[in-house]
Amino acid sequence: MKKVAFYTLGCKLNYSETSTIGRIFQERGFEKVEFTDTPDIYVINTCSVTDNADKKCRKIVKEAQKYSPNAFITILGCYAQLKPKEIAEIPGVDAVLGAAEKFQLVDILEGFTKKDKAEVYASPISEANTFHNSYSFGDRTRTFLKVQDGCDYSCSFCTIPLARGNSRSDTIANVVRAANEIAESGVKEIVLTGVNTGDFGLQDGKRVETFFDLVKELDNVEGIERFRISSIEPNLLKDEIMEFVAGSKRFMPHFHIPLQSGSNKILKLMRRRYKRELYAERVAKIKELMPHCCIGVDVIVGFPGETEEDFLETYNFINGLDVSYLHVFPYSERENTLAPEMPGKVSIKERNRRADMLRILSEKKKRYFYEQNIGREFTVLFEDDVKDGVMEGWTENYVRVAAKYDPVLVNELKHVRLTGINAAGLMEAEETYVEVLKH
Repeated sequence: MKKVAFYTLGCKLNYSETSTIGRIFQERGFEKVEFTDTPDIYVINTCSVTDNADKKCRKIVKEAQKYSPNAFITILGCYAQLKPKEIAEIPGVDAVLGAAEKFQLVDILEGFTKKDKAEVYASPISEANTFHNSYSFGDRTRTFLKVQDGCDYSCSFCTIPLARGNSRSDTIANVVRAANEIAESGVKEIVLTGVNTGDFGLQDGKRVETFFDLVKELDNVEGIERFRISSIEPNLLKDEIMEFVAGSKRFMPHFHIPLQSGSNKILKLMRRRYKRELYAERVAKIKELMPHCCIGVDVIVGFPGETEEDFLETYNFINGLDVSYLHVFPYSERENTLAPEMPGKVSIKERNRRADMLRILSEKKKRYFYEQNIGREFTVLFEDDVKDGVMEGWTENYVRVAAKYDPVLVNELKHVRLTGINAAGLMEAEETYVEVLKH
């Protein structure tokens, strides 16, 4: 029995796909092992969101060779689709598979026999037109369930459409079937994920179903206590979705909504499909319906043409929003996108300075959000990740709670009262002994 190990870079979507590919290997008689357990095969799933993809890929290949010098090393994922020949030149790499090939790698590579030169299997992205359902498995408290793939948007900074192809989705029936399978395994929380999750419903280029239809159906799945929407574009976050989540017992009061910039000038240069006014309306609507809802924000700083005045406009806009935390990204040049050709390049040093300012703002926003929840009662789903005798879990509205490790609490929902924030910035709580009702 050959041993195979996996390593995933990037997003939740990548994790769901790696997990599914892992199950394909196991069904074919391979043994899944840890990275350091001298595997016969390594599968490295890559990301291309930043310009560090090449550096990270090389580092992981080098580490793999250290632990298992004769292993067969396969690279797949977004970076593999965008630059297969470049990856094939990395010493130690044996095979590179593109977006249309990655789910067939066991068949394509068969015996995983090393050759003198890396083999490349990467079709044009137009051939990546099939939806492959995927979900992560192993962390039994939370699963990432892929419902959508690809993107039809053409943001001027983004390579994802080139790496993953056009927008396409699973069917509602298939997603519900997968959710039921996940429920049977004992998992209590599902995070819905995709490249452009809110665009769910496109099959063979036609709008067949909608994301709202999917949300309504999943709300009826027995056995899953919690659903989260991983990320949704502000222009696709409709009132009906927010209103439904506000009244749902299974969909959590937690949204992650990419902003990218608080300047309409920069949003236009980015080719985003909304203005800051729409974003502000979405945040206000959520808070009106769910005052203690957690709202996460993606922001890019240092985009070409972003002056200090534009950046401060973004900073002040976010500062005035009732949001809970930020994911901040210094702009990163990507080949075959429009942005690098735009005038007004911002220095790396300045990009990093602006990113640091927003990260400090994020910490302030997060702490304020946590403080607003002290004294309130929630249910916490505890996870099995234990460090220094402390375990952690998440409330419905994504407040991270620390508790003394108790094996009985793992994968259990406990009703608690939030009591204060500890030195590590985590919430502490006391159990209130209210029985958590099952749906």
